[in-house]
Amino acid sequence: MVSREKRRGMIEPGHPKLSLSRQCHLLRVSRSSVYHRPKGESAENLALMRRIDELFLEYPFYGSRQMVRHLWRERVRVARHRVRRLMRLMGLQAICQAPRTTRRVAIERPNHVWTADITYIPVRKGFLYLVAVMDWATRRVLSWRLSNTLDARFCTDALSEALERYGPPEIFNTDQGSQFTSLEFTSVLKDAGIAISMDGRGRCMDNIFIERLWRSLKYEAVYLHELSDGFAALRVIARWVAFYNNQRPHSALAGSTPQEAYERGLQRQAGPHTPPAPLPVPSEHEDVINGTLAA
Repeated sequence: MVSREKRRGMIEPGHPKLSLSRQCHLLRVSRSSVYHRPKGESAENLALMRRIDELFLEYPFYGSRQMVRHLWRERVRVARHRVRRLMRLMGLQAICQAPRTTRRVAIERPNHVWTADITYIPVRKGFLYLVAVMDWATRRVLSWRLSNTLDARFCTDALSEALERYGPPEIFNTDQGSQFTSLEFTSVLKDAGIAISMDGRGRCMDNIFIERLWRSLKYEAVYLHELSDGFAALRVIARWVAFYNNQRPHSALAGSTPQEAYERGLQRQAGPHTPPAPLPVPSEHEDVINGTLAA
């Protein structure tokens, strides 16, 4: 079953033979949804979203109710339904440690388990979504993508790039977000023969490594710059990911960088090899992002 968003994307306004009305009828899409252009968030809401994101980095166990209480203590008078809507828009869900019901697996080598997650990136007149694919054992960022919509395509693009460059892992772990449970995403994993592992809702311990990645990225790069648009976000994130992978010592890796740990792990498994090239900036998406969010 093709999703409504995909069917809407199939419509060609300037089609030489099929009118817009006919295309909508054939694809079972309402004409009003084709003409509709969603209104962006107000400057006040964008500022509130940034503060919510900062608080969530500090207190990832905050749900909308506790977030409202904290904001009120900062003299920000806001209703819970507004905070709840913005947190959903940002993809934020309170996390907590739940009892494990699955068998623990020792993850000690590269390409055994990969994980992926999505986070919110503020820019001057809006926001973007960032997805990253990470090697669990070495904390290396294998690929990433920015998008101005929270659909499955940019996640699938990041996954496909990682698979093309590094080959398939044995297991792929994500949360149960709609992007990762979509047929588009899971079919890529199944076709590559990868076992799919999904965290229970609200489980923090299963994706804690990539949550720490988001915290470092935002405090060390995103919040230190005034990101004017998608181009600026791409440049800042690309520089930081290269720094993180190749230069930033990691305490969990005995002071090694993720790149060094990844290479060392591969050498132990297969002997000498050619190190992977630095991660490229996904420039093929710049026109889509900047066309929507550029000043």
